[in-house]
Amino acid sequence: MSTEQLMRAVELLVNQVGHWTPERWRDRGEPVHRLVQSFADQSADLASTPRRPVPRLSDLALPDQLRVVTADLIAAGPTPAQTAAAAADLAALRTLLT
Repeated sequence: MSTEQLMRAVELLVNQVGHWTPERWRDRGEPVHRLVQSFADQSADLASTPRRPVPRLSDLALPDQLRVVTADLIAAGPTPAQTAAAAADLAALRTLLT
């Protein structure tokens, strides 16, 4: 899987949840934040920098946070296997949120 395909997978998820109201987010934000943190951790590991917690701003901010940490992950140069694993995590999350 290419990094362009990974970004496309992110956009699919963002399009799925980006218009949600706070009521719709109820009980659904935690798995998205876990994925955001996972991508941030992977990016830090690839860049040999310390891992840092991603702040939980609000559920409504999660789509933008996901875009940012995915861009960071791609900039860190993941292997094709890491890119495919990240895309699989996104697909599983999309299914969970359906």
